[in-house]
This record gives sequence, structure tokens and C-alpha cells, in this order.
Amino acid sequence: MSNFVGEVGALWRYPVKSLLGERIPAAEVTDRGLAGDRRFALLDRETGKVASAKSPRLWRELLRCTAATAGTGARITAPDGTTWDSADAHVHDGLSAFLGRKVTLTDVPPPGATLHRSRPEEVLEAGLEAEVAADVVQFGSAAPPGTFFDFAPVHLVTTSTLRRIAELSPRGTVEAERYRPNLVIDTAGEAEGFLENAWFGEELAVGDEVVLRVMAVTPRCAVPTLAHGRLPRDPDALRVPARHNRVPALPGRAPDPCAGVYAQVVRGGRIREGDAVRLV
Repeated sequence: MSNFVGEVGALWRYPVKSLLGERIPAAEVTDRGLAGDRRFALLDRETGKVASAKSPRLWRELLRCTAATAGTGARITAPDGTTWDSADAHVHDGLSAFLGRKVTLTDVPPPGATLHRSRPEEVLEAGLEAEVAADVVQFGSAAPPGTFFDFAPVHLVTTSTLRRIAELSPRGTVEAERYRPNLVIDTAGEAEGFLENAWFGEELAVGDEVVLRVMAVTPRCAVPTLAHGRLPRDPDALRVPARHNRVPALPGRAPDPCAGVYAQVVRGGRIREGDAVRLV
């Protein structure tokens, strides 16, 4: 069928914002995205802002910890194997000691919650330790209130885009995990290049139940360039989109380095790896 895009190649959930997440075989999807996704975040007690690796000078160590769903909460694992449960009274002190900055794990965004987003190309030029200009980001303008999403509740990237970045990168490869998608879509046939750029305003049917509406192309921050667990730093994960896919994330906005798209949930349901994805 002409509207067939591909199939769900991987599903990812990130129970704690800016921590490494978990690959899962299936998920329930509501207007709040994949069940359990970005349910928790860390608050910087000094500034009151949400801790985010988008400000890598302060928070890149978040990407050395992994969060996995555990019952109704989350379990966080540090690089040395230390674990904390989200309900553990010691989780705040343990994470504060690891990060060298006092933080509180919470599942409730404070009123007017914001985070700092370091300007990514300044990070590339000046390095991770440099103090660079940062923008203040309000949470979830295309997501339900009370969530920790930067914009919309679902993030997608295609293997077409990943292949193109890999082709243009000196490494010859790029890992999907660097872009922190919820859905990696294995694109069909001869699809090439930054395919999802053309999806703005379109609806995607995923499997038999879920329908997503694409709200924006995803402007990339410094996060893809950072070490993710055992994955090393890769400045070209941002440099390639900056050189080859600088487009407006939304109509009327100045061009940004982009890869992937953000989507809202039009109709919820269950999705699984292998589900067909079609343009409605």
C-alpha cells in the first residue's frame, strides 16, 4: 500500500527524565505517551529547575545511570551497580552524592517547571565544561499538564534518518539511543534521507489501534553528542544534522539541526515491536 511507511523496529521508555531507559517489546499508549515514560524527573534543589542533560556541564552524568520500570515506580542503577528504588527514602541522598549536586526525585512537576537547554552548537564549539548560553524551556506545550515532556509526549525517528546520519558521519554509524526516541520506525523499501521531515501535520497509524499526529520536527540539543552509558561521545551525532538537515522545527521558526519528529496521541491503545506504521 502506498501509505505504508514501515514497522516498529524498537520501542523505548525512559522512566526518569534524562536517564538511560529501557527497550520494551510492547506498551500501552495514552495521551500521556507510552505508559511509564518520563514519569519521574530530578529537581535541582538549588535552582528549582528540572535536571536535564540538555545542560551537559551540570548534568551529563545523568546519562551514566539507567532507569527501569519496577512495579508502580522505577529502579535506578548507577554505573557501579548501586540501585535505588523510586520509593526508597535514601534515593534523593544517593543520587545527590552521585551527581555532586543536591537533587530530589519527583513524579510531580513544580508549578511553571522549566529546564535549561544549553545552545547545542555552542557546546560543540566550546566543549562540555564551558559555560555557554542557555535557553529556558517550559515543559510540554504539546503535552498534557503535569508531565515532564519537553514538547509532545511521543518521539519517533526512522531508520532512514539514522542511516543517512551514519553515512555522513566519520564513524560510519550512529546509535538510535543517542536521540532518545520512543519509537524507531524501520522504514520500508528504498526510503532514504530525513524522511520524517515531510510528516509535519500528518497522522500515523501504528498497529491496529494507535494514531499519532506529528506536531514538529525534532530540534536536536547537545544530548546525542554525549556519552550514553558505555557509548562514547559522538559530536557528529549533532554535527551531521547541523550541516545536512537544518530545517524549521515548526513553520515560521528559524532552522535548527533536526532529526526525528514529535507527536501527540490522537487515539491510544497498545503498540508492539513489528507493528505496521502507515500514514493515515
